[in-house]
Amino acid sequence: MLSKKFAFVAASAMLATTVAFAAIARPAYAAAKVDCDAVMNELNSGKHQKDVAKDLNTTLYQVRKCKSKAKAAAKAATKTSPQVKSGREAAAPAMAAPAAAAASPAAAASPAMK
Repeated sequence: MLSKKFAFVAASAMLATTVAFAAIARPAYAAAKVDCDAVMNELNSGKHQKDVAKDLNTTLYQVRKCKSKAKAAAKAATKTSPQVKSGREAAAPAMAAPAAAAASPAAAASPAMK
């Protein structure tokens, strides 16, 4: 009889302990967004990804994610530049201006000749 009571009390204590620890344990999610600018500044200063993650209290995954976002943004910026879109150099419009300036003195001189 005593062993049945002891087994019941021990099982109850183990169940209560398990429930208490399960209630306390919460999944770890990031409390706030990661500052990708700070991450990229650290990476550009020469630090390794693991060191950046440790210094900024974030995960290595988040550091890699910020790095890939920055790479994609840089790639998109180069694709949207006017030089890449037209396939021409930026100096081409500047060459049209002297031709227009040369035409205007001739037009101005013709009324004076009359």
